[in-house]
Amino acid sequence: MTEILYRQYVGESDLPHIMALVQSELSEPYVIYTYRYFLHQWPQLSFLAIPAGSSEPIGVIVCKQSMHKHASNRGYIAMLSVSKSWRKRGVASTLVRRSVEVMRRHGVDEVVLETEYDNAPALSLYESLGFIREKRLYRFYLNGKDAFRLVLAVPPSELNEDLPHYMKLSPTNTVFSYSVASDDDEVSYR
Repeated sequence: MTEILYRQYVGESDLPHIMALVQSELSEPYVIYTYRYFLHQWPQLSFLAIPAGSSEPIGVIVCKQSMHKHASNRGYIAMLSVSKSWRKRGVASTLVRRSVEVMRRHGVDEVVLETEYDNAPALSLYESLGFIREKRLYRFYLNGKDAFRLVLAVPPSELNEDLPHYMKLSPTNTVFSYSVASDDDEVSYR
């Protein structure tokens, strides 16, 4: 059993780890200013997953939240990356749930993201969390690939009880962990 700790972004010391994870796992290249744009303005929406006893993150999510067309409070998942050797253990879904919960507490109406149209594992993950495909974006990425824009409607609520079962979280502390019992996506929170 491997315990994984989740914590929010704490500052520039996290940046090299985040950049390394994203650059090794995602096809889209980002310059340091892109990371800083998100991390400096919305640090509370970015989380790292770190195995107990290690200082090296194995997963990261980078997000933002702002008004969209002066009509809706929109969250945006800019980057989600989990090391290949740590996939299928619930890390990505926990990172997404954590960020969405913080956005929900700050009044988000919806959360959007883009992913490559042929990234079946990512599409499966997001759809299992309630995201739906809004539209296909042709030649969206620099590599020429198309993307799907996915959207999650987030119901207003003061408590987790109004959330769908797949979005519910444990008590909202900054650092929390779970134990991995097998290779499936089953998670038990502490």
